[in-house]
Amino acid sequence: MTEQPFRIVFAIYSGMTQLDFTGPYQFFARLPGSELIVASGAGGDVMSEGLTFAGTHRLADIAACDMICVPGGGNATTVALDAAFVGEIRRLALGARYVTSVCTGSLILGAAGLLAGRRSACHWAWRHLLPQFGAIIDERRVVRDGNVITGGGVTAGIDFALTVLAEIAGANAAQMIQLGLEYAPAPPFNAGLPDSAPAEIVAAYQQRMAGLLPRREAEALAAAERLAVQAE
Repeated sequence: MTEQPFRIVFAIYSGMTQLDFTGPYQFFARLPGSELIVASGAGGDVMSEGLTFAGTHRLADIAACDMICVPGGGNATTVALDAAFVGEIRRLALGARYVTSVCTGSLILGAAGLLAGRRSACHWAWRHLLPQFGAIIDERRVVRDGNVITGGGVTAGIDFALTVLAEIAGANAAQMIQLGLEYAPAPPFNAGLPDSAPAEIVAAYQQRMAGLLPRREAEALAAAERLAVQAE
């Protein structure tokens, strides 16, 4: 760590999945010498899935950061079409030491042109959208490709945070934070991935998500097409 604080910007938006943000945030908050900034497009209050985060900074007011992290959520592909938000993500990412995301936040990184040719994680139900942005699907829970570090769906954000903490401060520091937060997962069900969950549970979940699929695919395609035009 340098004498300057290690500045981490969480770029949040309406409709995000709050654990994508709050899980990693809790771990990074224990990192000595860190400065955590929560920012959004317009600043002010941001409504997630049932929780409101008050007093966020405006992304445009942040000059630079060491790391940017974009959470996912049901609104991720809609946000991927927000040119102003995506532009701020790209601006900060190009000057950052680490470019990161959790869950479908990787689709927003993709829309910002930050994943072309890179391996990336995403929530298992939506990672098929990554190649539209030139990204390479990687099914691991945490994926690193150069300075881009991405986490899989929701709870993978904690494993992602520990991976980044080990990179920044060393494995011992990361393990002490893990110990202090008693992160020792032992779920009562082995149903966290489609390969291990009962077939009827997977089918029921996919049926529930079926209504979202056309919109998300259309929005991802539109964001990818806009990115291609900008690259010409």
